[in-house]
Amino acid sequence: MNANYKNWVPNGMITALTAGTALLGAGTAALMCTKIEPKVKKALAATAGAGTLVCGAMTAWSIYAHSKFSYDGKRQLSKEIVEGTAEYVTLPEGGIGLDVGCGSGALTIACAKRNPQGRMIGIDRWGMEYASFSQQLCEDNSFAEGVYNTAFHQGDACKLDYPDEYFDAVTSNYVYHNITGVNKQELLRETLRVLKKGGTFAIHDIMSNARYGDMQQFISELYDEGYEVAELIDTTDGMFMTKGEAHILGLSGSSLLIGKK
Repeated sequence: MNANYKNWVPNGMITALTAGTALLGAGTAALMCTKIEPKVKKALAATAGAGTLVCGAMTAWSIYAHSKFSYDGKRQLSKEIVEGTAEYVTLPEGGIGLDVGCGSGALTIACAKRNPQGRMIGIDRWGMEYASFSQQLCEDNSFAEGVYNTAFHQGDACKLDYPDEYFDAVTSNYVYHNITGVNKQELLRETLRVLKKGGTFAIHDIMSNARYGDMQQFISELYDEGYEVAELIDTTDGMFMTKGEAHILGLSGSSLLIGKK
């Protein structure tokens, strides 16, 4: 059995967009042949045609993104990001790490592979909007990879069900920007709350000013609070992807916050 980490652009999305483009195109063609008042026909056909173009563009983008993110494809961007983030997660002997928003378990498993001396816990709310991801999928993927130092649980990134300074490492990948109505720096604070003194962190997300505010000020605050290391790395400058890829894929501003408490 092979691990199935899913694609960040689901097949169902491509199918729906393709069908939508075909239907709008057919509707546009039908309108052109309909015997109705010319001005009305022109307006309706123009609207349907514009919809066809927009839906077609979205279909083309989804196919492009799907090929970039595929674990089985040539580019394997998702895999590169996951494994690159995992490189910054270090556990001591018998240590425990936390992956917030584990999805299909990819980052949890990658960190567990790199740290056989410890174990990783992955949490996620999963839910209807991410119906293709589940606790069972994570467990199946870990088993398929032959990785047994993992555990997966339901959890909420906004309020972690763990005491202060419980974990030896914390990590996350492209999670917090999806959480609406919450200050992103507060989410970071909640994740760092459960990290032990001396523990490492590696959090990757779209940390643009619009989403996260002044991250350099945030890093300065961490140093003022006694953190040993805190650094923000731009991952769109060739580390994980190019600026062009980031722009096309909607990942501009992607950065990796790393450090030691």
